[in-house]
Amino acid sequence: MTPAADQLVRETFVELADTLVAEFDVIDFLDMLAHRSVQLLGVDASGLLLVDLGGRLNAVAASHERARLLELFQLQNSEGPCLDCYGQGAPVSCPDLSGQEGRWPQFAPAALQEGYRAVHALPMRLRSETIGAINLFSEAPGALGAPALELGQALADIATIGILHERAVRRHEVLAEQLQTALNSRVLIEQAKGVLAERLGISVTDGFAVLRQRARRTNTRLGELATAVIDGTADISTWNRGTDMADL
Repeated sequence: MTPAADQLVRETFVELADTLVAEFDVIDFLDMLAHRSVQLLGVDASGLLLVDLGGRLNAVAASHERARLLELFQLQNSEGPCLDCYGQGAPVSCPDLSGQEGRWPQFAPAALQEGYRAVHALPMRLRSETIGAINLFSEAPGALGAPALELGQALADIATIGILHERAVRRHEVLAEQLQTALNSRVLIEQAKGVLAERLGISVTDGFAVLRQRARRTNTRLGELATAVIDGTADISTWNRGTDMADL
């Protein structure tokens, strides 16, 4: 691992552990985990599923629009590696999706059509409690090496500990409400992504990146900014496209 990568690993662990802040934003926290997983594990995309108050899994974060759609596809069809991983509370690996129609008759062809040839899922788990799972997608077939899998599981574990620790400190009911609010706000965020994509002439994936970076620069919660984009109170015409897309 290069010095730069080693530093990014350290920074990521610090950020994942820092959930005891006044304005803890679950969506931003999980999206950071999705993007850092891609940066650090040598995969092409990642997506996260998180369980809600009713015990249902929800797609809450993704590094790319294609990955998000595949997470939704898994939920709609009750089939796929992330669901298996959550149900078993154990990692699931598929180095080559070709010929996996018997295992995942709907998911495997859909993932191949989106350009992904391999998938690995890691549980977000602390002892006997599993709260979600991370899907890692690769465009080339092949297994993830042991170091990448170990680091990926460590990222998932520290994120889970951070969320559960936050729950313990602020009481279960408070975090449960935050998680449900975050899941509800995801609908608004998806709508805002589409508005930005159309207004700025960019992809939906870049639309979310612009929204997220703008929220960070203005110290605004993602859900609040998404609402402002949708109802027109956010003057998108004043947004500096070059600045807000500088880190894409």
